[in-house]
This record gives sequence, structure tokens and C-alpha cells, in this order.
Amino acid sequence: MTSTTITHHVVGQGGKYVARLEGEDAQGTLEWEPGEERDGKEVRVATHTIVPKEIGGRGVAGELVERLVADAREQDFLIDPQCSYVDAKFGEHPEWSELRA
Repeated sequence: MTSTTITHHVVGQGGKYVARLEGEDAQGTLEWEPGEERDGKEVRVATHTIVPKEIGGRGVAGELVERLVADAREQDFLIDPQCSYVDAKFGEHPEWSELRA
């Protein structure tokens, strides 16, 4: 099993999660932008999840979404899943519903 390292980087007012696979040059990303605050909580709009075909099919996109969700729980923010992949993952995980903006 290849190990994946996911880091978070601030980009402007938003940010992106970057997944690096051991031994691979290609990296996957999940980008977010700030949204309208809701119920006194920060909202992060998930805009794009991109995994190059060189590292596709290994669960990288799913790991990126799981990291975003883990951060939302830990840092108490909501997620607006405008990215179709993130939205689909929310559909698969009803236990995440309280994190949806």
C-alpha cells in the first residue's frame, strides 16, 4: 500500500489540500474558497477536486475529502460541497450531514 501524505496550504482567502503519494510526482488537490458565514460558523466552499490520471483509481480524492471533513469537525467549520465529487461523497456519508452548509 502506497502511503499518502495530505497537507493543507493557505491560498489567498481560501486554501487547498494537496495529496502526495510516496514515489509519485503527480499530486491530487482539493481546493476551497471562503463562503458566507452560516449560524455563526465559517463556511468553506469546496470548489474543485483534481487527481491526475497517473495517480487515479487509488482513493486519493476520497482521502482528500475525508481530510476536509476531519478538519471541519476539529476546527468547527461547515462545508458547501459545490464540487460534484465532494457533493457525491456527502451523499454517501449521511453522518456528515451536520457539516453541510
